[in-house]
Amino acid sequence: MMSALYEATGDDSILKIIDEEIIEGLKMYHDTSREPYGYSSYITADKSDRFYDDNIWLVIDFVDLYNLTKKQHYLDLALDIWNFVLSGRDTVLGDGIYWCEQKKHSKNACSNAPASVAALKLYKATKNEAYLTAGKELYAWCYATLHDEEDDLFFDNMSLTGRISRAKYSYNSGQMIEAGAMLYDLTGEERYLKQAQATAAGCYERWFKPMKDGEQEFRMMESGDVWFDAVMLRGLIALYEQDENNTYLQAVNRSLDYAWRMGRDEHGLFGKFLSHRREEDKRSWLLTQAAYAEMSARMAKVNLR
Repeated sequence: MMSALYEATGDDSILKIIDEEIIEGLKMYHDTSREPYGYSSYITADKSDRFYDDNIWLVIDFVDLYNLTKKQHYLDLALDIWNFVLSGRDTVLGDGIYWCEQKKHSKNACSNAPASVAALKLYKATKNEAYLTAGKELYAWCYATLHDEEDDLFFDNMSLTGRISRAKYSYNSGQMIEAGAMLYDLTGEERYLKQAQATAAGCYERWFKPMKDGEQEFRMMESGDVWFDAVMLRGLIALYEQDENNTYLQAVNRSLDYAWRMGRDEHGLFGKFLSHRREEDKRSWLLTQAAYAEMSARMAKVNLR
């Protein structure tokens, strides 16, 4: 969220918060007792699990900050974490990165699709061909292994026994859209664009629900997890930058507007669904509020044509 806010505003006070509070806070999770160093899931006296996908999201945020500011310490952080991410990659199941260092039971879309995105962003930052190669290879593995030809969305994971978990989440497909759009931009190969477009159409069909706002009908972006949808949006924006098809982002704009007016509780907070608060769940998650802020910041930068 913070990198998106900085990109939208250029406000240096955001960088001050990142440097003095967020990075300092992250040090409490940084585990240097196991090599390669990586970030643990909890602050505990004992060693907690280290998830490759959790670390990948940090790589993406820090390399984004580097690309925006050219401040070397952001790139150094991204590269250090990337070393941990790569330690979860091997040739079991042909290629791919595990989900969790301590539970190497599966290779997941959520650890491979964003790893492809992270590698491609690192390539843009460094021009090191090794990152472009990694981005292509991780994308290819995810597409070959977890792609559903029926709707062009992506299954959640494959176990080491070869069993596919057929659950689908909007962020997994969204990251494959972003990776495909980036690969098209970097290579000019049409197949990447066509694959990203097909997955975006599948996302729109599955996770944008018909809604009415007064007499107006529109499609509401609502998969059941606002943070997942925020990550899906990253892919939809990356695709729009390549093909200028505004269908999906127009729907996102309508969704965010409706959610702001109709989807919050008496405290102004969102639940898991953008369109409404479910009575059976009174909790308001920080991640959900941050996801809405991220989406708003990202859409503020988009020039819809």
